[in-house]
Amino acid sequence: MPVSLPQLLAARDARAALERDLLARYAGCTLVVLTVVMPGAEKRTEASLLVARAACAALDKLLAAHCRHRLERDLATGFEAYWLVDLPQLEAKRRTVELEDTHPLGRLFDADIILPEGRPLSRTELGAPPRRCLLCDREARFCMRNGSHTREELHAKIAQMIADYVG
Repeated sequence: MPVSLPQLLAARDARAALERDLLARYAGCTLVVLTVVMPGAEKRTEASLLVARAACAALDKLLAAHCRHRLERDLATGFEAYWLVDLPQLEAKRRTVELEDTHPLGRLFDADIILPEGRPLSRTELGAPPRRCLLCDREARFCMRNGSHTREELHAKIAQMIADYVG
């Protein structure tokens, strides 16, 4: 079901409030937040849930020894998962960036480290390069801002990535 812009904005606000609450309840832990990269108005699909399950399995394995609390939310506005871990923020970011860059579906994972002030730790603060576009070698943000590719092209690429992963 398509999601409206007001619904997406309300979901983002609710996610930020939950992040603040989790950071307060688990003071001293690093907060890892997973969402799925899914262009377009439909955020909860069979494909997005397959990606979310793959991401959760990979992050569970990656963070298991350090996890203090874990939460999942399967919402119409998209799947969200939260891990509170006893890893330093930069180490958690290093691990999630490596996962995003090496997992066959990792380009569709968005694993953020949320700092106590509420903003995500960026890849560039870690010294990692910015994320690349799904379809070309430019920065993803450049292509998003400029509408370099059609939604159909993006969805076809995502479908191919999932088909290759599922085998």
